[in-house]
Amino acid sequence: QVQLVESGGGSVQAGGSLRLSCSASGSFFRINAMGWYRQAPGKERESVADITSGGSTNYAASVKGRFTISRDNAKNTVYLQMNSLKPEDTAVYYCNAGAYTPVGYLELWGQGTLVTVSS
Repeated sequence: QVQLVESGGGSVQAGGSLRLSCSASGSFFRINAMGWYRQAPGKERESVADITSGGSTNYAASVKGRFTISRDNAKNTVYLQMNSLKPEDTAVYYCNAGAYTPVGYLELWGQGTLVTVSS
């Protein structure tokens, strides 16, 4: 069994900050790329940011300059630092990762954490 566990969601006012964390646990050899997605009710899930095993990053245009993705390979953890939050950032945020395991390469998803930004 391999799983991702998220934490750090909550409610903030516009202009505030939150830091999300996502850690992998279970039986695996190595975590490959990791990323963050978000989905609001009635909306399609969208990619927010991702980071390769070597540290290269990508961001959605809507969050670039405000969000920062990072990872700690020793802890098998990915972070999303969210600054200057806007009401349109309100969504359930999901982390994902690729993992090399004894039963093959698996794509993993976190349980989701709710971020609410009020004006």
